[in-house]
Formats: sequence, C-alpha cells, structure tokens
Amino acid sequence: MAPARQSPVVIAIDAGTTGVRARAVFTDGRASISSYQEFPQYFPQPGWVEHDANEIWNAVHATLTEVIKKIDQPITAIGITNQRETIVAWDKQTGRPFGQAIVWQDRRTAQRCQELEPSLPLVRATTGLVLDPYFSASKIEWMIEHGNLQIDNHLAVGTIDSWIIWNLTKGSAFVTDATNASRTMLFDIKNMCWSKELCALFNVPMQALPTVVPSSGRCALTAHHSGIPKGIPISGIAGDQQAALFGQACFQKGSSKNTYGTGSFVLMNVGNTCPQPADGMLTTVAWDLGNGSPTYALEGAIFVTGSAIQWLRDGLQIIQHAHEVGPLAQSVDDSGGVVVVPAFTGLGSPWWDPNARGTILGITRGTTRAHIARAVVESITFQTRDVVDAMASAAAVTVRDMRVDGGAAVMDFMLQMQADLLGVDVLRPQELETTAMGAAFLAGLAEGVWPSLEDVSAAWHLERTFHPEPNGGENARYQQWRRAVERSLNWA
Repeated sequence: MAPARQSPVVIAIDAGTTGVRARAVFTDGRASISSYQEFPQYFPQPGWVEHDANEIWNAVHATLTEVIKKIDQPITAIGITNQRETIVAWDKQTGRPFGQAIVWQDRRTAQRCQELEPSLPLVRATTGLVLDPYFSASKIEWMIEHGNLQIDNHLAVGTIDSWIIWNLTKGSAFVTDATNASRTMLFDIKNMCWSKELCALFNVPMQALPTVVPSSGRCALTAHHSGIPKGIPISGIAGDQQAALFGQACFQKGSSKNTYGTGSFVLMNVGNTCPQPADGMLTTVAWDLGNGSPTYALEGAIFVTGSAIQWLRDGLQIIQHAHEVGPLAQSVDDSGGVVVVPAFTGLGSPWWDPNARGTILGITRGTTRAHIARAVVESITFQTRDVVDAMASAAAVTVRDMRVDGGAAVMDFMLQMQADLLGVDVLRPQELETTAMGAAFLAGLAEGVWPSLEDVSAAWHLERTFHPEPNGGENARYQQWRRAVERSLNWA
C-alpha cells in the first residue's frame, strides 16, 4: 500500500517591529506550530528609533530552525512579511550591516522632509505617499550621508524583507516585492518600477536598491544553514499591513481591515486602478500576484497604538504585562475625563504632523492608573475613527464593516467601543495572526497549496461580530478627543 500523501505545509516568517515569529501553517486542520523571539529597540536620541539588523536575522534564524525541527515533512514554501519602511544598509561582499537599521517610527529626518515640501506634488503623484520621515527615502539619504557610505556595487540598501531573503539565500537573492517597494517613497506605483526622479531627489543610487518581484511567486531558494535545509522555495513577500489585508481575504473592492499592532493600520481594497491621491490618506500597492494587474489600497497609518500599551508597561510601569491592560481599563466605567493622545513620534493619518507630541489631559487628584489605562485603550479606537472618517470623505466610500486583527483585538470591550464609534459591524476572525496567514497564503498561492483566491477566502473563518449599539456618550468622548488632538499638534 502506498503511503498516505502528506498535506502541504507553508512557513510564514513574520518579522515585526518588536520581534519575529515563524509559523508553520498546515492545510489538513492540524494546529499550527510557531516560535517567537523578541529583539531589542534602541532609542539613542529623542525621536530616533533603531534596530540591530543582525539581531533581527538571528531571531529569524532561531525561530525558523525551531519550527522546522518540529516538522516531519518537507516544507512546500516560505512566505515573508515584515515591518515596513525600516531600512538596512549592508555590504554585499561581507554581508555586514553599515550601522544600525533605521526604524519606520524614527523621526530624525523631519526637517529634511520639510525642506523638500516643494516636491510634494511629485511625491504624491508618483508614490501615493506624503512627504514624511515615516517612509524610507529620507532615512536612506540620511544613512548614506551620515554613515559616509561609499556608493559602489557593494552597497545594498533594502527593507527588512530584502535583508532576510539576502541572509536566507546567503547573498544569492537581493529582492523586494512591490508592497514593500511602494513604502520607500522611491517607487512609481503606476508604472511599478523605481523612480529615477525620486532617487535623484533623495540622492539614492538606484543600483543599491533590490530587484522588485511579485508578492506571490517563487523568487528564491534557501541556502543551507544550520537547521535550515537548502532549496526551500521563498514564494511570498508582503509588507505586514498588506499581508494582513490579504490574510483577512479582503479581495473585493471596498473590503477593509484594521490591524491593532505596534501602530494601527486601516487598509481598504480599491481595486486594480490606481486612484488619485486623497487628502490625509496614502495610496499603496496592496499586492502583485504577477498577473500584470496589481491591486491597490487606500491606507490610514496610525503610528502608536499597541506601543502605547508597551509604554504603560515599560515607561510608566503601571502594568507588568500587556494583557493586564484590558482588565485594568475595564475596572473603571470611563476614563474620568482623562484623554491620552499618544503622539510619541508625531501623528500619522489624517494629520501627518511629525511635530505633534503626546499629551495627557484632564488629570485630577482623583485620576488613577486605571483611568490612564482606559484613556490609552480609548485612544486606539478614537484614532481609528479619525482615519475611517477621513477615508470615507476622501474616497467617497462608505466602510460597510471592519475586519480586525492584531494583539489588541482580543479585547472585547475595545472592539465593542470601536463598533459604537464607527457605527458599523466589527468582524473578528478565528485566526488573529492574519499578517502571518497573509504571508502563508501568498506563498501557498504561488505553489498551488491554495489554487485560487476563492480557496484562500474559504480558509478565513469568523469568530465574532460586534454590532454597534446606540450610545451618545461615545460621540461626546470622541469630540473631547478631537479637542485634545488640536493641543498636541505642532508641539515640537
């Protein structure tokens, strides 16, 4: 008797802002296997945020080898998803990074972006982005200038996906995908290529940039590493938010999701035609399946949500573990009039003010740590409404419902508050790690694990719907939030 055919297994590498998770996804109903490892954040000056690229690679290697060890069958494919906009420069000969990686949250180039304000129409029309230090271009320029990097054929500059693939292949593949490229502020999202004009504007040598490949399609094979077999196809790549949109099966025009992660990101599928720039919103490549017709998305980027909960833990030390914030916030009926605007690194959509700074307003002698925790949780929902209102206004599109994921999506009371504020159903899937699932789906789609988008959609399962309830208090608190935001703007 022939042995039973094993079902395919795809490994997703999810390289986030604070840690790396490798996850094996099975198609036969078996529970996934995963491994997670945090890596340090570095804050050398106010507004500066850095990573050690080698520490990221070490976390990838450690988690991937741990997962592979627990699998007793060949791996069909690897998919990679990553924190976007973060930039690494390295030497192609030695593989050694030049200095630290500059993280998406970093604001050191705010002044440079202001100087380039006359070029905003070119940036908006070409990239769909705004002139902000959030994006990679000004970070690359700063890195080359202040690192005294030599412009030659040995210089490589890429986002985290490029760095990981370079290491997985031991330097045989220097690639990125269109979703990550579209966040650099150097990529022409209509013509799907690097922009000569923008590379010249930011003094970035085009030869130092990676080759852009589809988000779904075999682009490389792993080299042999200790614990990692040679020859595993690397077949999916997407920036984390686009991967989450794909993982939430938002394949129809107008479908949307919100990921509550380090920051929060609202994305809406707007189809295969690149829209005109919309005030307060970003236009980005949602994915490229290699069929000559990329899918685009409108995006609202909120810089600080989950990291505000980390701040409660590590900065204020009013909780010991992130999961304590929900029960603590629910221990009071409201925030007691306290409003927290977590503009630690400026404000993103729809304000785009790198000079905004965090504020805590409404404190009285009766304010407790529970009130501050509640105000931080409320700020997550308020910022999401800011984005959804701006998106609906700019694109003349009504958000019918919102699919949610990310760490904070486990908080039922927060999602109920979100539904009340938005006035639409909030849908939570059974699988909250949709970023990793998106990377797995993209890789599996390329290798025939899921033959079609319909098969991917069938793998998405609803866990709970939060229906909006009429509550006048939510709107009153939101108006108070808007007053607080006005006071945080243009502070630095």
